[in-house]
Amino acid sequence: EAAWKFGRACFDWAEFAGNDSKREEIANQGIEACKKEVLNHPEIVQGHYYLAMNLGQLARTKLFSALNLIKEMESEFKLARCLDENFDFAGPDRNLGLLYFQAPSWPTSIGSHSKARPHLERAAKLYPNYPENRLNLLEAYLKWGDKKDAQLESNALKELWPAAKKEFSGAQWKSKWADWDKRWAKFKIT
Repeated sequence: EAAWKFGRACFDWAEFAGNDSKREEIANQGIEACKKEVLNHPEIVQGHYYLAMNLGQLARTKLFSALNLIKEMESEFKLARCLDENFDFAGPDRNLGLLYFQAPSWPTSIGSHSKARPHLERAAKLYPNYPENRLNLLEAYLKWGDKKDAQLESNALKELWPAAKKEFSGAQWKSKWADWDKRWAKFKIT
């Protein structure tokens, strides 16, 4: 348990790294801890999930060598999804969807609209009241020019926002809400 919790802490810490070399250093520590966890306890979703998350942090610091990291992330998120698709508010689907949504498309990388959409939609279906899932889906619909579905997501977000503020409250959610409020204000459809 200590290994994957350290991996989670490394991922969170790397989010606030001041530069790529610091992010890389922190991500590598998280990767090392999670690889040990996966080796010793391959049936534990958290090890695979936070390994993939730290690989993502490391990939942010790379240019051309990121493709191998991205493929390993994909594999680890798929394993996490098989072990527990509900973990972290449908985190495996949410992150697979984001990976396919944000990565460059073939032949450069694995990015794919047709792969991203079902994962982002599945995350929103599994945990519709978790703002991150809805925001990701809204952003994807807008980027893809899907105005009808973007409007439906916007309406759903507008309705769930006050209850979500109460459900996901406290100090541990402060940084998430800073991000969510900023994104919601930017992408809100009237």
